[in-house]
Amino acid sequence: MYEGLNVRSEIGRLRKVMLYRPGNELLNLSPDTLGPLLFDDIPFLEEAQREHDAFAQMLRDEGVEVLYLDELVAEALDAAPSARGAFCERWLDESGLCGRAARRAVRELLDSIDDTRALVDKCIEGVRADELDLSSSQAASLADLMLTDGNAGSPLVVDPIPNIYFTRDTFSVIGEGVSINSMLSRTRRREGVFGEFMLRYHPEYGGAPQWYTSSQPHNIEGGDILVLGADVIGVGISERTSPAAIDELAHRLLWGGPVSGIERVYAFSIPHKRSFMHLDTVFTQVDVDAFTVHPGILGTLHVFELSRGGRPGSVRIRRLDDTLDVILARALGLDAVRLIKCGGDDPIASVREQWNDGSNTLAVAPGRVLVYQRNAVTNDILAREGIELLEIPSAELSRGRGGPHCMSMAFWRDPPPRMMTKVTG
Repeated sequence: MYEGLNVRSEIGRLRKVMLYRPGNELLNLSPDTLGPLLFDDIPFLEEAQREHDAFAQMLRDEGVEVLYLDELVAEALDAAPSARGAFCERWLDESGLCGRAARRAVRELLDSIDDTRALVDKCIEGVRADELDLSSSQAASLADLMLTDGNAGSPLVVDPIPNIYFTRDTFSVIGEGVSINSMLSRTRRREGVFGEFMLRYHPEYGGAPQWYTSSQPHNIEGGDILVLGADVIGVGISERTSPAAIDELAHRLLWGGPVSGIERVYAFSIPHKRSFMHLDTVFTQVDVDAFTVHPGILGTLHVFELSRGGRPGSVRIRRLDDTLDVILARALGLDAVRLIKCGGDDPIASVREQWNDGSNTLAVAPGRVLVYQRNAVTNDILAREGIELLEIPSAELSRGRGGPHCMSMAFWRDPPPRMMTKVTG
């Protein structure tokens, strides 16, 4: 019944979503690699998997079909005979592996894996030096020699991809199409390879209109993209998303015709620092007329509206000087919206719980949202505001610096909420 891609709001009844269950890539994290791999700590894998399984089951209990990224990529590669070899080469290109002999050895390892799902999992897990037959006598370059040198060599030949359980970021469903995002950091650009091949070759999801491609030179990440309504999206100007990328995305959406349906793009400039990272770490929609918001951005946010200009292909930009609640109400065609503060008016609770993604929620229906259990202050405030909460255990998942919205990529939602009655229970 629910085929293809269709997302025209953040809170319409969620029907289909893509996740990734954390795997052995977390076991290849070490204190020395945390910084480059964008982690602050090493999650305990078994507990992270239990928490993620609980998250997935909560979604299923709400009637949501749960898909998994690695399974979809494997299905896509199996569907196209030439795709597997091209995928391996593209993944190697993005791996940062320079040594010719090492690249050859890694490719041989990948080719030895018959099962496609196992191949995809290996590419996510990373490649250790002890999995390869590498010795200094085989070195074809200085880069090879450094990999095999007992003093300088690393246990890892290719780093793991631990951020991949945040499926929101590498591509974004907007309407019936996708933005295949150009990630800022080298380690996350490898995630884009999985999305590219899935969206090119998968029998059900391949061939969707593309509003942006990862080959574009300007960075944009999915956590900065919020589909606010059938004809309007919000995009964060953030640490990870550049104004130039928003210019390009807006142009394609605004002039994309009925398949896009977008009439306005709102660009929200937020502070460029790790604790904020993406737009969805400082506010997400929880009901038809309500958002949870980090109070630290109120009064400092700069917002711009992009719409079609008078000439074909042109874009009109104007700065909006109203408060955030007024801007959001106008964007959604409402008289007013409620901004529910993460942590309330407690300055310590607000920054602590924003750091643990108290503002990062996933709506399964208007007024019914998944949240991290650990953000007790914010959750109590949301409940008192009439929001129904599904609390996810989150001691380990939260160590990756992303919440329920970050961990999910909606594939299909029912029509925008203003066309529906509020759903409860």
